[in-house]
Amino acid sequence: MAFDTIETPEARKEKLVGGSCTYCALAASFFTRPKIVAVVGEDFPEEAIELFRKRDIDLQGLKVSSGKTFHWEGRYGDDPNQRSTVKLEMNVFENFRPELPSAYKDTDILFLANIDPELQEDILRQVKNKKIVAMDTIDTWIKNKKPAFLRVLRKVDMFFANEEEARLLTEEINLIKAGKKILSMGPSFVILKKGEHGALAFGKDFVFGILPYPCEGVVDPTGAGDSFAGGFLGYLDKVNRVDMKEIRNAGVFGSVMASFALEDFGIHRLASLSESIIQRRILDYKKFTSF
Repeated sequence: MAFDTIETPEARKEKLVGGSCTYCALAASFFTRPKIVAVVGEDFPEEAIELFRKRDIDLQGLKVSSGKTFHWEGRYGDDPNQRSTVKLEMNVFENFRPELPSAYKDTDILFLANIDPELQEDILRQVKNKKIVAMDTIDTWIKNKKPAFLRVLRKVDMFFANEEEARLLTEEINLIKAGKKILSMGPSFVILKKGEHGALAFGKDFVFGILPYPCEGVVDPTGAGDSFAGGFLGYLDKVNRVDMKEIRNAGVFGSVMASFALEDFGIHRLASLSESIIQRRILDYKKFTSF
């Protein structure tokens, strides 16, 4: 959970509520009851925490520490798929060591967001009867903490990455080769996100292409990948089944939730959603992809 300062060619927005946990939990909350583990500072707005309560998100694992909330500042150019980090202030997150409440330790689905892989390992040790462990990452950990990253990768069932991270990890330009190579490193399923071009889902015996929902106006791409993961995993938790068919369905729900995140700065669009709006978009998506 974080503050994001976002600059695009059209606008600049200061200290928006954001962070992987925030986007993922809000997207998943339409399908299941997420439980979060995160830290914020005393400056984090109460109205954002109240939004989590209204969405029935379990806050036992949220810690409020003395100091300021993690702050990321990024800049997007004309191509919304490309961004650069302008500033990174760790603040209360710098010394954060995630501790799972006892009620979380028997969770069915665990999502390890893109934090230090050593912290991801520590979280894995705290969970007992996990059915699905999903993992995300960023290029920093692949470059600078590869041994720890690979140890975690061997222990997870599902791995989310964007195309740049997949190529960096595998040294393969072709994404089909990259996806299959990552499967050989441990996970049962690999989901490679391709921004405005959708995603590819890989399993032992299949490759599935996930089209993006057609968005005419992309306002802010921040959090779209985490919203995709939230929709994807939230759907799997709802149906309580993981097979080729449900992985395909989960990819559609993930793509739809990501499309909402793109439509406004920060979490504003996710905060205003209703189940009926999501269902209408799912129907539109089916029309768009059927032939």
